[in-house]
Amino acid sequence: MSNNQQNMVTQGTTLNGDIISEGDFRVEGRINGSLKTSGKIVVGKTGMIDGSIDAENADFEGGFTGKLKLNGTLVLRSSAYIEGEVSISKLSVEPGATFNATCSMENGVKELSIKEETESSEKEKTA
Repeated sequence: MSNNQQNMVTQGTTLNGDIISEGDFRVEGRINGSLKTSGKIVVGKTGMIDGSIDAENADFEGGFTGKLKLNGTLVLRSSAYIEGEVSISKLSVEPGATFNATCSMENGVKELSIKEETESSEKEKTA
């Protein structure tokens, strides 16, 4: 459960180590290590995270290298750069974003029922 706090790592600041928080995070500086929060992470254009992220949602304009695990949505703006291993539920990518990662989507797989497959086959035959 996320509270209303927002933590910020400003431009020109480098944090080395592991961070655990219940609040949201905005990163304009650099983090080398792991970041775990039950909230949302926003990485601005000047932000860079090298390590691992475990959070609810994330919105990237900046960079990330490492292992990224989200229970919710990953949003990549046009200036975003992501490299590594990604596990998410939903993905939104703007044109121009760089996404060089192995990606698995948990809870996001929609199964087709046999009825839907049969109906579409029958429509093709009659057309």
